Amino acid sequence: MVLPVLKLGTLVLKTLSKPLGNRLKKQAALHPRFRQSIINFAQINHRMSTQMQRRIYGHATDVEIRPLDEEKAVQAAVDLIGEVFVFSVAGAIVIFEVQRSARSDARKEEVRRQEMEALRQRDESLSTELELLQQKLVELEQHARGRGLSGVLPLSCSLLWEVQALFRARAFDSAASSSGLRET
Repeated sequence: MVLPVLKLGTLVLKTLSKPLGNRLKKQAALHPRFRQSIINFAQINHRMSTQMQRRIYGHATDVEIRPLDEEKAVQAAVDLIGEVFVFSVAGAIVIFEVQRSARSDARKEEVRRQEMEALRQRDESLSTELELLQQKLVELEQHARGRGLSGVLPLSCSLLWEVQALFRARAFDSAASSSGLRET
């Protein structure tokens, strides 16, 4: 439920950023103090971009660059402000999405780590239980030999180790497949 709401919210924010940028441009052009500062900014930007273009194209750079008239300077500056605003909103949305995705991945990895740890603990407890059963079986065989009943329990220790290895493999495979995990 949260993911679709977040996606819808980011889409609404992207959609609203352009009209907000346009409104910001209009207000910036009308405010007297701000208007003068953006005119100065636009003139500096015009000089720098013209000099850069002249260098790129191999033209002389020691010529005097005529300043923009006031209306063109205001228009250039407010266009730049609007684009910076829209770009900033889009950049903030991308950063938010990346951080949200990273948090989600971290939570999933933590769940996987906990499941693997639970499987390891289960394997250890099953191994301990199997060792106890082996010890009891050895004791029973010794007790049976002491009473002269050596043929009653014909299992050898090598066979017990094979059973233990098979038991461990099956226990881990069944636990891993039931939880959807595979050890890498």
